Amino acid sequence: MKKIGFLSFGHWQNTPHSNVRSASDVLLQSIELAEAAEDLGLDGAYFRVHHFARQLASPFPLLAAAGARTKRIELGTGVIDMRYENPYYMAEDAGAADLISQGRLQLGISRGSPEQVIDGFRHFGHIPEEGETDGDMARRHAETFLKLLDGKGFAKPNPRPMFPNPPGLLRLEPHSEGLRNRIWWGSVSDATAVWAAKMGMHLQSSTLKEDETGEPFHVQQARQIRVFKEAWKEAGHSHAPRTSVSRSIFAIVNDQDRAYFGGRPERDQVGYIEQNLRAVFGRGYANEPEKLIEELKQDEAIAEADTLLLTIPNTLGVDYNAHVMEAIMTHIAPAMGWR
Repeated sequence: MKKIGFLSFGHWQNTPHSNVRSASDVLLQSIELAEAAEDLGLDGAYFRVHHFARQLASPFPLLAAAGARTKRIELGTGVIDMRYENPYYMAEDAGAADLISQGRLQLGISRGSPEQVIDGFRHFGHIPEEGETDGDMARRHAETFLKLLDGKGFAKPNPRPMFPNPPGLLRLEPHSEGLRNRIWWGSVSDATAVWAAKMGMHLQSSTLKEDETGEPFHVQQARQIRVFKEAWKEAGHSHAPRTSVSRSIFAIVNDQDRAYFGGRPERDQVGYIEQNLRAVFGRGYANEPEKLIEELKQDEAIAEADTLLLTIPNTLGVDYNAHVMEAIMTHIAPAMGWR
């Protein structure tokens, strides 16, 4: 058995070729996608977060709304860029959204990806400390966020408060019990996967990874997952680790699928996500179900992870993406032993 969710990058563009023309469209359709995924038997609805872009940016209103409209499905992010976040305000937002969903949030956080603007986090009021990189700042924000989610009091109460206080130091409210154990770290390297394990965060490994060995992407990613699991075991955490991978997977079952995705060669690609940071980008999968199943059986990282996130082409609209998810659940998941 494997948990299966979707991951939407939340694009919108006002063009004739897009079914998602505005920010309003993408937000409302994202909620509808979560509902559709729940109806189809998927386990998760996850959303990317990008600032200064025509994409989803502020996740907590969306997660809260989706939580109010669904009953069972996990709701998450992949990922929130912690360079931009005030961890105190974020802890309040996350606690509220998790309580609305009754404990279904699975928050992916990370150092973030290359940006649309130069040092965009500075516009949000966040500046690395002297001698600190923006990645260091992101990890510092993450550590503060995790500590706040523990729910321990830390603020000295006013002796003359407007409302009565409970005894002792005060914590941020609302606090959602258990959310601390449902935080994931988006990692592109073995080293940050080990750090995430030590911090008690689950591992989100995406469709790209730092090219550390020159091996195929899925082989490097599977090794990263195993390194993470070993580090988790050594850390001795009381809760069980989870790992996810993201893949573009399309079962071609009709002419529309074939027109969108048929005939495209799929292979790993190598590029640079930052200067001097060589990365390997994993291949996508698009084929008739029988051939697709055989291809997926060769993917070591999918086999190693307990959660698979299907990256969906959200600009093609809710109906078509529901069809994409249904095809995977009907033709692929049972044959792969995921259901």
